[in-house]
Amino acid sequence: MRDSSGLQNLLDLAGSVIDQGDGYWVKIEAWAVEPSAMVPHGIRYALTLHEPYGRRILGYDNAHTVKQPKKFKYAGQRLAYDHKHRHVSDQGVPYAFVSANQLLSDFFTEVDAVLKLAKPK
Repeated sequence: MRDSSGLQNLLDLAGSVIDQGDGYWVKIEAWAVEPSAMVPHGIRYALTLHEPYGRRILGYDNAHTVKQPKKFKYAGQRLAYDHKHRHVSDQGVPYAFVSANQLLSDFFTEVDAVLKLAKPK
Protein backbone atom coordinates (compact mmCIF):
# COMPACT_ATOMS: atom_id res chain seq x y z
CA MET A 1 0.00 0.00 0.00
CA ARG A 2 1.17 3.51 -0.80
CA ASP A 3 0.37 5.03 2.59
CA SER A 4 0.86 2.42 5.27
CA SER A 5 1.22 4.91 8.16
CA GLY A 6 -1.99 6.67 7.21
CA LEU A 7 -3.72 3.33 6.83
CA GLN A 8 -2.61 2.29 10.30
CA ASN A 9 -3.87 5.60 11.74
CA LEU A 10 -7.30 4.94 10.24
CA LEU A 11 -7.32 1.31 11.41
CA ASP A 12 -6.31 2.42 14.93
CA LEU A 13 -9.38 4.69 15.01
CA ALA A 14 -11.73 1.89 13.90
CA GLY A 15 -14.60 1.44 16.33
CA SER A 16 -14.19 4.93 17.77
CA VAL A 17 -17.11 7.12 18.69
CA ILE A 18 -15.93 10.69 19.20
CA ASP A 19 -18.07 13.24 21.05
CA GLN A 20 -18.35 16.54 19.17
CA GLY A 21 -20.33 18.37 21.86
CA ASP A 22 -23.99 19.41 22.01
CA GLY A 23 -25.08 15.81 21.30
CA TYR A 24 -23.21 15.48 17.97
CA TRP A 25 -20.84 12.55 17.49
CA VAL A 26 -18.54 10.92 14.95
CA LYS A 27 -18.28 7.18 14.34
CA ILE A 28 -15.30 5.63 12.55
CA GLU A 29 -15.38 2.17 11.02
CA ALA A 30 -12.47 0.80 8.97
CA TRP A 31 -10.92 -2.52 8.11
CA ALA A 32 -8.23 -3.75 5.75
CA VAL A 33 -9.34 -5.84 2.77
CA GLU A 34 -7.60 -7.41 -0.17
CA PRO A 35 -7.15 -4.71 -2.84
CA SER A 36 -9.57 -5.09 -5.74
CA ALA A 37 -10.97 -3.08 -8.63
CA MET A 38 -13.66 -1.76 -6.28
CA VAL A 39 -11.27 -1.06 -3.40
CA PRO A 40 -7.81 -0.55 -4.93
CA HIS A 41 -6.36 1.01 -1.77
CA GLY A 42 -7.27 -2.07 0.35
CA ILE A 43 -9.34 -0.28 2.99
CA ARG A 44 -13.10 -0.36 3.60
CA TYR A 45 -14.37 2.54 5.66
CA ALA A 46 -17.36 4.48 6.91
CA LEU A 47 -16.76 7.81 8.66
CA THR A 48 -20.00 9.41 9.83
CA LEU A 49 -21.18 12.49 11.71
CA HIS A 50 -24.47 12.15 13.60
CA GLU A 51 -26.84 14.71 15.03
CA PRO A 52 -28.19 14.47 18.61
CA TYR A 53 -31.08 12.17 17.59
CA GLY A 54 -28.67 9.74 15.92
CA ARG A 55 -29.36 10.59 12.28
CA ARG A 56 -26.31 10.66 9.98
CA ILE A 57 -25.76 14.17 8.63
CA LEU A 58 -22.40 13.59 6.93
CA GLY A 59 -20.66 10.44 5.79
CA TYR A 60 -17.63 9.29 3.82
CA ASP A 61 -17.60 5.63 2.82
CA ASN A 62 -16.98 3.06 0.11
CA ALA A 63 -19.73 0.59 0.94
CA HIS A 64 -21.60 0.98 -2.36
CA THR A 65 -21.27 2.59 -5.75
CA VAL A 66 -22.61 6.02 -6.65
CA LYS A 67 -23.50 7.52 -9.99
CA GLN A 68 -20.92 9.81 -11.53
CA PRO A 69 -22.13 13.39 -12.02
CA LYS A 70 -23.30 14.10 -15.59
CA LYS A 71 -20.28 16.29 -16.25
CA PHE A 72 -18.08 13.17 -16.32
CA LYS A 73 -17.55 11.26 -19.56
CA TYR A 74 -19.16 8.07 -18.27
CA ALA A 75 -22.29 9.66 -16.82
CA GLY A 76 -24.91 7.15 -15.86
CA GLN A 77 -22.43 4.36 -15.15
CA ARG A 78 -22.01 3.38 -11.52
CA LEU A 79 -18.23 3.53 -11.13
CA ALA A 80 -17.29 5.37 -7.93
CA TYR A 81 -17.06 3.46 -4.65
CA ASP A 82 -15.29 6.10 -2.56
CA HIS A 83 -17.89 8.79 -1.96
CA LYS A 84 -19.45 11.15 0.55
CA HIS A 85 -22.97 11.89 1.69
CA ARG A 86 -23.31 15.63 2.28
CA HIS A 87 -26.64 15.57 4.13
CA VAL A 88 -29.32 13.19 5.39
CA SER A 89 -30.93 12.39 2.03
CA ASP A 90 -27.82 12.63 -0.18
CA GLN A 91 -27.31 9.39 -2.15
CA GLY A 92 -23.60 10.18 -2.40
CA VAL A 93 -21.16 11.98 -4.66
CA PRO A 94 -17.74 10.63 -5.71
CA TYR A 95 -14.81 11.27 -3.37
CA ALA A 96 -11.26 11.13 -4.74
CA PHE A 97 -9.43 8.86 -2.28
CA VAL A 98 -5.74 9.81 -2.13
CA SER A 99 -4.63 8.32 1.19
CA ALA A 100 -6.06 7.35 4.56
CA ASN A 101 -4.49 10.45 6.16
CA GLN A 102 -6.07 12.69 3.52
CA LEU A 103 -9.42 10.95 4.04
CA LEU A 104 -9.29 11.70 7.77
CA SER A 105 -8.24 15.29 7.13
CA ASP A 106 -11.00 15.89 4.55
CA PHE A 107 -13.64 14.29 6.75
CA PHE A 108 -12.78 16.21 9.92
CA THR A 109 -12.47 19.49 7.99
CA GLU A 110 -15.99 18.92 6.69
CA VAL A 111 -17.20 17.87 10.16
CA ASP A 112 -15.99 21.21 11.51
CA ALA A 113 -17.78 23.10 8.72
CA VAL A 114 -21.06 21.19 9.21
CA LEU A 115 -20.98 21.64 12.98
CA LYS A 116 -20.30 25.36 12.62
CA LEU A 117 -23.60 25.64 10.74
CA ALA A 118 -25.56 23.04 12.73
CA LYS A 119 -24.77 23.79 16.36
CA PRO A 120 -26.82 26.39 18.18
CA LYS A 121 -24.94 29.57 18.90
